[in-house]
Amino acid sequence: MTYEQYRNWILNNYSSLGSGPVVDLLAGSVAGGTAVLCTYPLDLARAKLAYQIGGTRGTFGCQLKSIYPRPPYSGISGTLLNVYKEGGARALYRGIGPTLTGILPYAGLKFYIYEELKRHVPEEHQKSILMRLSCGGLAGLFGQTFTYPLDVVRRQMQVENLQPSTQGSVRYRNTIEGLTTIVRNQGWRQLFAGLSINYIKIVPSVAIGFTAYDTMKIGFGYTRRRSESAALILT
Repeated sequence: MTYEQYRNWILNNYSSLGSGPVVDLLAGSVAGGTAVLCTYPLDLARAKLAYQIGGTRGTFGCQLKSIYPRPPYSGISGTLLNVYKEGGARALYRGIGPTLTGILPYAGLKFYIYEELKRHVPEEHQKSILMRLSCGGLAGLFGQTFTYPLDVVRRQMQVENLQPSTQGSVRYRNTIEGLTTIVRNQGWRQLFAGLSINYIKIVPSVAIGFTAYDTMKIGFGYTRRRSESAALILT
């Protein structure tokens, strides 16, 4: 929703940019940033719930309790409440810097690549579901590959207080420090750890998302040419 709104706003106010890939890149980037700002606390809660240690029993469980004295998070609302009590509202947005740094180019590239690939498809194949799936899959593949290191830093910043070696201290103060520290201590390959597994989720997710997005627009009678024509008339 925000992508189309930002795109129309750019077309109406900055006609010198045209209606090509630059507009897709800008609108996609800002739309991705808007989505992150609105939903980031939920992503933080998901990360903490996924990375915490739970369900331990016996002697090994006692050892883990001494290493992880913090009681386990329980549910989304409980996690958000605990995070707020620990660090206030700012804690709910811990890691938002690398998230925005990563999502702005990722979302922009995703929309840019998708729209650019579609422009090179012959007119008779423009409505093909397979074409949309292919363009969407490639958009997710390239976008995720280019921005994945930033996602690695983001995850480590989100869960750093769950790791015994970093309790009571801030591991990375910003994105650049996170990237350089990981490369220095763990090697550059660590910046892409888990990328192949992420492809299994991201590529089909983006492909299906874009396909459903375009199909629904056609079903509701919305065409981009309509908004672009309006922008050209206004200019």
